[in-house]
Amino acid sequence: MNAQATLVLPSKGTTGLLIDGHWIDPKDGGTLEVQNPSNRSTVAVIGRSTAADVDRAVSSAQEAFRTWRQRPARERGAFLTRLGDAIAENAEDIARLLAAETGNAIRTQSRGEVASTVEVLRYYGGTASEQKGETLPLGQGLFSYSTRDPLGVVAAIIPWNSPLVLGAVKIGMALATGNTLILKPAEDAPLAVIRVCELAAEILPPGVLNVVTGRGSDAGAALSKHPDVAKVSFTGSSEVGRGVLHAVADRIGHATLELGGKSPAVVFPDSNNEETAKNVVAAMRFARQGQSCTAGSRLFVHADIWDDFMPKVIAAVEDLVIGDALDEATDMGAVINTTRYEEISDFVQQAADQGAQFLTGGPSTKLEGDTPLRLTPTVIAGVDNNWRIAREEVFGPVLVAIPWQTEEEVVTWANDTHYGLAAYVFTQDLNTALRMAENIDAGWVQINRAGGQLPGMSYGGRKQSGIGAEYSIEGALESYTQRKSVTIAL
Repeated sequence: MNAQATLVLPSKGTTGLLIDGHWIDPKDGGTLEVQNPSNRSTVAVIGRSTAADVDRAVSSAQEAFRTWRQRPARERGAFLTRLGDAIAENAEDIARLLAAETGNAIRTQSRGEVASTVEVLRYYGGTASEQKGETLPLGQGLFSYSTRDPLGVVAAIIPWNSPLVLGAVKIGMALATGNTLILKPAEDAPLAVIRVCELAAEILPPGVLNVVTGRGSDAGAALSKHPDVAKVSFTGSSEVGRGVLHAVADRIGHATLELGGKSPAVVFPDSNNEETAKNVVAAMRFARQGQSCTAGSRLFVHADIWDDFMPKVIAAVEDLVIGDALDEATDMGAVINTTRYEEISDFVQQAADQGAQFLTGGPSTKLEGDTPLRLTPTVIAGVDNNWRIAREEVFGPVLVAIPWQTEEEVVTWANDTHYGLAAYVFTQDLNTALRMAENIDAGWVQINRAGGQLPGMSYGGRKQSGIGAEYSIEGALESYTQRKSVTIAL
């Protein structure tokens, strides 16, 4: 049986537009095809929203905000918990849909992402009531206190690489704090998000969560510019993020940006073992085809262990099974679309032309016909930190490995980037670990760990990797509410 034939597609949400609790067609009747990158077939055709549809979604969210903000926080949290439970009940169907549209392997990636989505919504459901203000001791005869007020209508623009969990983070933060939300899924991978929003439409009051599908240049740009959108939360490339921030700044709105990364992974001599090598491969997000902003794509290995450690990394990389994302045997699936395939290939070819050494993998073959969008994981040596492939975000399964001699040297190299999202350090010495965590300029540092974000972690970037933090209740309060100070003369 064709694995794709067993997919449970959205039943109502392929219209692409959820407004005031109803799934409706875009005004101009436009559509988008969603493809399976593992076999280049069409999974579904969905509606394509434009600025006129965005206007309708904003009006719906504005109306719902009047009553949603007045609900006790514990009630808003209960809605989120119910949504998390509903996703858990449909987890396998959603995971298969996610694997088909993203190319992320069902066993190693998509099931885990659905589980994380449930965790995130349950976390914000449970912490929604922890929105405390403060009292200020201004002196006798004065009572002064502060509250946390929601911003209003929030627009959330999410990418295709981890669409479900990133959508859940924005849903959880916005709704828990009393805002209403317009969610724009990525045009390449909207289906699992739409399926979750179908469940949400059965649980949440109408208008609290609205959905507009479409291209970033249409629906995304319209949301960013809309005068009645109080805040935009964007996750995606730094290039697009600059445009979003410019549009929001022009109308003095609020913005959270989680952008790109070129994250360092630093291995000290005392971590020359197979477990660290596997962690390096995991930190690089090879199992997600390297399509992660937190990918540890610059590997710095101490020169004393280089000759012994790098073969361990190569063995771990070459153990990965590349195949169809819906095949249970697959470790690593396909990149999202032909544009990404070609851009990644160009990076690797340029490095080859410059004389790079390929420890495994290498330049890819030219796409022909309906060839699956699978790339061989590649590890490159013989470069330094100034090469383009070591400085720019490839967003593909390409790891650059560089030997180092002194801690001062490797910290300088780790920080020599305009990004500052994530970093990974592998050492058995606690003093070294704490010193590196302090000195590396990144918003999210992992020591002897290569896993992803967990609910409660404060996750956000520095420099051109973004503005603001997500994944924690503190991040939600900082980014999705504003303080109101009240002083009473007694």
